Amino acid sequence: IVGLIGTLVYIGIFIRTPSFPTPDKILIFATLVAMTFGQALELLKRFVPFVVLLLLYESFRGFATQLNTRVNYLFMPRVDRLLAFGHLPTAVLQQWWWHGHVTLLDFAFYGAYTLHFVLPFALAALIWKTKDSYYWTYVSSILIASFMGFVTFLAFPAAPPWLASDHHLIQPLTHISSAIWAAFGIHDFPSVYNKITPNPVAAVPSLHAAYSFLFAFTITRLYKTKWRWLAWVYPALIWIGTVYMGEHYVFDILVGVLYAFSAYLAAPYLVRALRPLWLKIWPAKHSRVNMKAH
Repeated sequence: IVGLIGTLVYIGIFIRTPSFPTPDKILIFATLVAMTFGQALELLKRFVPFVVLLLLYESFRGFATQLNTRVNYLFMPRVDRLLAFGHLPTAVLQQWWWHGHVTLLDFAFYGAYTLHFVLPFALAALIWKTKDSYYWTYVSSILIASFMGFVTFLAFPAAPPWLASDHHLIQPLTHISSAIWAAFGIHDFPSVYNKITPNPVAAVPSLHAAYSFLFAFTITRLYKTKWRWLAWVYPALIWIGTVYMGEHYVFDILVGVLYAFSAYLAAPYLVRALRPLWLKIWPAKHSRVNMKAH
């Protein structure tokens, strides 16, 4: 009963004051739901380490700009123009679709953008319940991609298109996300995540691209239903939408996908190396750790 009441209250708070879903908020909500079904302890055993490591990564990302202040503004648009035969893809997409006001297409792109943590967590929960032996391999792939991203943020701080445009270093662009944010009526409410992750020059790689790739790729590898290919709608919206909204260059997307695939390949080796630790923490027979790539 406590879990059900808490879930309903949490939903009510979100409806009244919408905000960006972050790992800490998702964990609280998932725990309340799990309490309703008497599985809160099992959920916390699996998801608390995942969330703590994600928040640790995000805290690293937040202070990366203090360690390297040499922000790259021009390399990414040069690559994009090379790939697009002299045109800047963000500018082209905005000429096609942005008319000075928010449309349903904008809501679709930004709606997908807000699922950056929601869908990876939802897939982790699904794998826990249906393919438990692969759970830590999937989680490890997310974490490997994230920490690879942090190293790159540190070595190569990179400005997104909207910021380069604000500094008049590329042609004028609209930061469409800001307009959509206001139209959604989204506001922040207290969150650990919101305090630790201010870094406007962490555009390379795009972890939105990386997470969405891992989401769709993992589904198509693990679940042999004919509907599995629909999972690729999500990364398609992310890849196109983040470029259109001025959040990323095409270059950022390509690097994010490359990092994600590399993380997918590396994850089974990390899980194998950490297997003794997993078995100490999760010795139950229901916490099997898969040693093979899928």
